[in-house]
Amino acid sequence: MTCYSLDGLTPVVDPTAYVHPSAVLIGDVIIGPGCYVGPLASLRGDFGRIILEEGANIQDTCVMHGFPDSDTVVERNGHIGHGAVLHGCRIGADVLVGMNAVVMDGARIGARSFVSAAAFVKAGFSCPEQSLVMGAPAVIKRSLSDEEVAWKLAGTREYQILAQRCLQNMVACEPLAEVEARRPRIADRGLRPKGSGPQ
Repeated sequence: MTCYSLDGLTPVVDPTAYVHPSAVLIGDVIIGPGCYVGPLASLRGDFGRIILEEGANIQDTCVMHGFPDSDTVVERNGHIGHGAVLHGCRIGADVLVGMNAVVMDGARIGARSFVSAAAFVKAGFSCPEQSLVMGAPAVIKRSLSDEEVAWKLAGTREYQILAQRCLQNMVACEPLAEVEARRPRIADRGLRPKGSGPQ
């Protein structure tokens, strides 16, 4: 990974976490056990503190940043989709933040909630546990069912397994010039998009 110490503060990465080599960590960044940080993610602890708690994932091209003296936190098993921006906010335990969502300063997303793709969560927003948050500006649409939360937890578990797979098996390589005969596929572990029918 690209890692920079700033003003005497060096990022901390638990040995069981996986951070992609193209991700950037700057200054006051703390990444807990079993976390996954995807390609091109930017975690800038150059003003406030950036924290990923145990089992959280922050996917490709996500940004975490905050104002001075703020903490930008993804709590245990938080799941942050591709391209999301988190700025000076707190994402509760077991929360899903959808792709390209933006969560602003002082916002607090209650545990086991979903923030929909492309939502814009205004500064200071808060929601109770197990809420579905949608729109721009975002509003609470309804409560989530236990089945919806279970679906999310299964997806987060796949990212925790992916962190282990990457630590054990990912290696830099040159591409092949052509597709091999009987090219294998990545093992199908049964996870499907929400609403795609029986699994």
